[in-house]
Amino acid sequence: MKIVGMDVVKTQAELQDELSRGAKFVYFQYCISILVMTFRRPSDIYFVRAGESTVGKSMPFTMISVFLGWWGIPFGLIYTPMCIFTNLSGGKDVTASVLSSMNIAPPAAAAPGLAPRSGTPLRPS
Repeated sequence: MKIVGMDVVKTQAELQDELSRGAKFVYFQYCISILVMTFRRPSDIYFVRAGESTVGKSMPFTMISVFLGWWGIPFGLIYTPMCIFTNLSGGKDVTASVLSSMNIAPPAAAAPGLAPRSGTPLRPS
């Protein structure tokens, strides 16, 4: 699974710290239509740090939908506004799924004293 922006986090402790401050994992959607065929696809997953805006990350996918999404009948007219709304709302939050796939407990669910050590690598080298 490719996660854009994870290069800033090296250990599980750093990740837990970022998540406790409000960081999240999101993906954006884009829509491309060709007359009677419409394709709605997700982007890669993005790691968004606490306080970081998603507007810049979502804009390429929003623009793809704005220019190429409307042309399919009938689903281009349905999916395009949905994709634009999702992107402008900050993307689709998939933090719980990503943490589950990485076998990491969400910060609120972690029991005291069971947090990973600061030197624990996030991914094997």
